[in-house]
Amino acid sequence: MDRVQARGHVAMFGANLMWGLMSPVAKLVMASGVVTPLLVTNCRIAGAAVLFWILSCFRPKEHVPAADLLRLAGAALLGIVFNQGCFIFGVGLTSPGEASIITTTMPMWVMVLAAIILKEPITLKKAGGILLGATGALILVLSAGSRTSGGSNPTLGDLLVFCAQFSYALYLTLYRNFIRRYSLVTLMKWMFLFATLAVLPLSSPALAATHWSLMEGSEIAGIAYIVAGATFGSYILVMVGQKALRPTLVGMYNYVQPVVASALGICMGLDVFTPAKALAVALIFSGVWLVTNSKARRQDSQH
Repeated sequence: MDRVQARGHVAMFGANLMWGLMSPVAKLVMASGVVTPLLVTNCRIAGAAVLFWILSCFRPKEHVPAADLLRLAGAALLGIVFNQGCFIFGVGLTSPGEASIITTTMPMWVMVLAAIILKEPITLKKAGGILLGATGALILVLSAGSRTSGGSNPTLGDLLVFCAQFSYALYLTLYRNFIRRYSLVTLMKWMFLFATLAVLPLSSPALAATHWSLMEGSEIAGIAYIVAGATFGSYILVMVGQKALRPTLVGMYNYVQPVVASALGICMGLDVFTPAKALAVALIFSGVWLVTNSKARRQDSQH
C-alpha cells in the first residue's frame, strides 16, 4: 500500500467515524430541550454553507450557469434539506445506534432507484442483498414499540431516518450525471446556500424563541462538532478518500458508522443492544456485503 492509498484509507475512516459519532452527539445536544431538531438542522446547514463559501475563496473558481443553479436548488432540497432534516428529527425520536444502522441501507436504496429510473440491472446477488437489508430494517422498525430506551417515539424516528436515506438516494440517482460536472466544493457551497434559504423561513420562529443563555458548554460544543466535523470536515475527508481509493472501497467505509454509533450510544447509556437488534445488524450487514460484491454493481458512495 503506497502513501496515497494509506492517506485515502485514513481519510475515509475519519469521515465515517465523524458521521457515526453524530447520532449520539445530536441526541445529547437535543436532550435538554433547549435546542430543537429544527435548530440543529438549521445550524448544520447554515454553518456548513459559511464554511464551504470561505473554503471556495481558496479554490479555483468555477462558473455555474443559471440553469445549473436551478438544478442545484432542487438537489439541495433532496440532498440536504429533506435528508438532514429528516435525519435530525428522526435521531431525536429514536436511539442513535438504530439511526446509524439504518443509514447503511442507503446504498441499497440507490440500487433500487437506479434500476427504476436509470434502468440499471439488478443481479440475483443484488436482489438478495436488498431483501436481507430490507428485512433487517423492518425488524428495527417493528420492534421499536417494545423498547423503553433510546427515544420517545422510536417507530416514527426510524421511519424519518429511512426517509432521510431515501431522499439522499433519490438525489444521487436523479442527479447522478449532473453532480459530476463540478468540484465538490462548488457543489456544496451552492447546495448548502440554497438549503439555508429554504430552511430559514421555517426556522426563524425557533431561532427567535430559543433561550440561548440556557445553552451549556457541552451543547455549544456539540453543535460546533456537528457543523465543523460531521458536515464540513467529513466532506473534506471524503474528497481525499475519493481521489485515492476505488469507489467500492470508499463505499465500504460507510459501514463503520453503525459500529461507532452503537458502541458510543451503549457506553453513554443512550442505547441498548437487544437480540432483535443483533439479528437486524447481521441481516443488514449481510445485505450490504452481497450488494457490494455484486459484479454489476455501480457504486454511489456519498453520506
